[in-house]
Amino acid sequence: MAIRKIITTENPILRQKAKKVHRFDPSMQKLVNDLFETMYAANGVGLAAPQIAQSIRVFVADYEGQKVAMFNPEIVKAEGEERGPEGCLSIPGYVGENIRRAAKVIVKGQDARGKNIRVNAEGWFARVLQHEIDHLDGILFIDRLDSMDDLREASEDEIAEEAALS
Repeated sequence: MAIRKIITTENPILRQKAKKVHRFDPSMQKLVNDLFETMYAANGVGLAAPQIAQSIRVFVADYEGQKVAMFNPEIVKAEGEERGPEGCLSIPGYVGENIRRAAKVIVKGQDARGKNIRVNAEGWFARVLQHEIDHLDGILFIDRLDSMDDLREASEDEIAEEAALS
């Protein structure tokens, strides 16, 4: 396992649609391990492969005991709407307020061996999954702001208290 460098908004990879994974070999499990290690080292709750300059469709997330690594994820059902704050490990030091997300989602995808999996999530975990899937489509939380007035600098205390979304 290795801690990888998290890229920031100046890197064009973050704005590209990531490529679907078709070949599942031991390198995919190693990538998942590196994503988790990098995410934990950065105090995040989610991290997508494009954030470590790998333009492939995989993310990891771990929030309150709900832990997932998912390849080729797709939201198959979304219900309700919630607004809330989001941060991003690729946009350090900033928080977006009032980001709209579905309150509940069902996401299907594959694990590191290519086996089909499905995750039901609601509340904050649903927000995390949607945020990570956005990364795979080249979308950042700042693209979801209704107004630039909803973007603000995060204080050091906030950064320490709120494990930022990746």
